[in-house]
Amino acid sequence: MNLPLVVTLSISDTAQAYFDDLRRQHFPKEKNYLNAHLTLFNALPDEPWIFDKMQMLTADQAVFEVKVDQIISLGGGTAFKVVAPELNVLHKNLQTHFQESLTNQDKQKRNFHITVQNKVEPSNAKDLQAALRSTFEPFCFTADGIHLWRYLGGPWEFIRTFPFNS
Repeated sequence: MNLPLVVTLSISDTAQAYFDDLRRQHFPKEKNYLNAHLTLFNALPDEPWIFDKMQMLTADQAVFEVKVDQIISLGGGTAFKVVAPELNVLHKNLQTHFQESLTNQDKQKRNFHITVQNKVEPSNAKDLQAALRSTFEPFCFTADGIHLWRYLGGPWEFIRTFPFNS
């Protein structure tokens, strides 16, 4: 049985380190199997044509800037909302090419975010949101590719990065 592939956005090293640090501090340690990430798709089939198509679709994609414009509540967690017109276009393009293989969840319009806290009491999440908002200023970072991961029922196994054209 093939395990599903998770597709995430590759972001600048500086942004990755920032979000990973927050996640290490605020995500329950016993439930934190992953680094911080921005999910594009939750479950593509683990088939060779997916890799070929991803290579083709990312080869002409230019590196682009995304903006973190606010801190959002996940109920029992906290995330940073990420916006960019190029991100919306990229996601829609990938949805179109993988349409036949998408789950209902992956066919939906996505509200892009990077989670730094989840699976906590709502009051704990609200406290973190208030603390982060007290000094928050919107900021930008670079999106430079796509990562493919194999979902292992909790942890993910890194497979490959498809870099954008810089």
